[in-house]
Amino acid sequence: MTGEPMSADTHLVQPAARTGLLTGIAMIAFASNSLLCRLALQHASIDAASFASIRLVSGAAMLGVLARLNTGRAPRARADWIAATALFAYVAFFSFAYLSVSAGTGALILFGAVQLTMFAAGLRAGEQFAPLAWLGLALALAGLLYLVSPGVTAPTPLGAVLMGAAGVSWGVYSLRGRRAADPLSASAANFLCAAPMALVLSLLLHNGFHAAPTGIALAITSGAVTSGIGYVVWYAALKGLSAMRAATVQLSVPPIAAFGAALLLAEPMTMRLVCASAAILGGIALVLASRTRAAHR
Repeated sequence: MTGEPMSADTHLVQPAARTGLLTGIAMIAFASNSLLCRLALQHASIDAASFASIRLVSGAAMLGVLARLNTGRAPRARADWIAATALFAYVAFFSFAYLSVSAGTGALILFGAVQLTMFAAGLRAGEQFAPLAWLGLALALAGLLYLVSPGVTAPTPLGAVLMGAAGVSWGVYSLRGRRAADPLSASAANFLCAAPMALVLSLLLHNGFHAAPTGIALAITSGAVTSGIGYVVWYAALKGLSAMRAATVQLSVPPIAAFGAALLLAEPMTMRLVCASAAILGGIALVLASRTRAAHR
């Protein structure tokens, strides 16, 4: 899952310390998206549709500026409407899910669903999975089922389904994004195409519109900073990461979001979340480890 843009199979060499710093910043940025959205919706400072719209519009603006600064001209990447639609679906489902799902639980469902989507795409493409990989998939699925199973601390069924759909959408977007020759320009174009879709959704749901200055500020921060600038930092980090390492380091995002939610949003760190996290992230790590062994052989 990878949950964010993937690297190519080849990577450029850069100092390890710089790669580590950039990677850490990018992972914190990605986890912050969950915290910002949950914070905005938890206190009803903005409606979910408006949060999604402002996030995409501000993200498109920031990425457009950064792409222009990077190339000296306006981004000219061709619009990928499938990718743009998947991006819109991810942001919309993500926003509405956080009306009822805690930040830590939401991040875990999101990244688990993205990784499982990526693995399913690999199977469909004919990729052979070793027994260790199948064990990892079974463990990850069991953890995800345990997380959303009925119980006092389980997320609401609707919230879990919406976040799962967000993860599948982001998985599709990630798979499409791997084809981009210029990831920054492609991201700018996709955000620009997805933004009108979110605005249409806001118009359709205008009866529920409300946006306080705090909610607007959080949505802009999520779009322009933790999404827009966060992606740029991630692209820089990818120069020192292989595709497998890029996939592995993103397993750190759900724990970062969970601990951040406990510290900043006073969300409880339940035993269900801890056990499910261990199962899901451990299972995904087993799959990635089996892929790495296969690649070495």
